[in-house]
Amino acid sequence: MATLELLRREPDVRTYQPGEVIFNEGDTGDSMYAVVEGRVAIKLRGESVEHVGEGGVFGEMGLIDHQPRSASAVAETASRVAVISEKRFLRLVEQVPMFALQMMRIITDRVRRHDR
Repeated sequence: MATLELLRREPDVRTYQPGEVIFNEGDTGDSMYAVVEGRVAIKLRGESVEHVGEGGVFGEMGLIDHQPRSASAVAETASRVAVISEKRFLRLVEQVPMFALQMMRIITDRVRRHDR
């Protein structure tokens, strides 16, 4: 099952209006997020460094390493975003092992792109 289809069924889906902050750089990282609809800007010191569209995830680093958020996330368009807690993340990994591999690929890709 594709990640987006899996995450569309998440029970905690929140709606954000354009310009609304989802989280700020330095906030506690206790959840990750998946864009169900819309587009989210990832900002580092106020500058957009990435744009996450439908099916994309963000905030996974804070969930995994329990460190403060390294960037901010702001809705660029009207957006619906699934919130995945650590408990839910672990359950998804257990129930859908491919989910863990997909998350590792996303993180690896993001690191490679920003490490250049």
